[in-house]
Amino acid sequence: MISTDLLFTTFVTLFVVMDPIGSTPIFVTLTSGMSKAERRKIAIRAIVIAGCLLTLFGLGGDSVLGVIGIGMPAFRISGGLLLFLIAVEMLFERRSERREKQSNEAPPDPSVFPLAMPLLAGPASLATMVLLTSQVQGDYAAIAAIHGVLFFVLAVVFVLFSLGGVIERVLGHTGIVVVTRLLGILLAALSVQFVLNGLGDLGLLPG
Repeated sequence: MISTDLLFTTFVTLFVVMDPIGSTPIFVTLTSGMSKAERRKIAIRAIVIAGCLLTLFGLGGDSVLGVIGIGMPAFRISGGLLLFLIAVEMLFERRSERREKQSNEAPPDPSVFPLAMPLLAGPASLATMVLLTSQVQGDYAAIAAIHGVLFFVLAVVFVLFSLGGVIERVLGHTGIVVVTRLLGILLAALSVQFVLNGLGDLGLLPG
């Protein structure tokens, strides 16, 4: 039976790392002046590309690590540290500044860069998929459930992108900052847990 804790952890981690609330204003900026139909096409293209990349890492990331000689405990620790850096950026608004800079450098069609990569399928979210699926190795039902949650989060991203203008007006800059910082606190706690799991796998912490 699939654990409810696994589903909840997967949803929270992916939602926080992909940060659809923080990405929505960027999407609105990148697609300003476009028709509703054009915005929808770009949103769908970006989400499909990001979904393919995240699925690829979720299904085959562990094998790739094995080929290049990286152990899962080391990847859990490094992935946890990477997520912690993202959390710090969210707490101090550095992530928004970096994303705005990337959006200013984007080409006319932003679906691949920067929407699909690195805003949705960035290093942190790709590492997260490997970390989550590595914890349930051999349990194909759990792996399928993790990817089901991934697709659900991407569906939420699409809804938020579709309602981007409305959400930005309702929350305002202050509201987006507050939500981003709350998510950053959650991500910091989850990242520390990943590091502790990696240290436990190495036998450096008691079970």
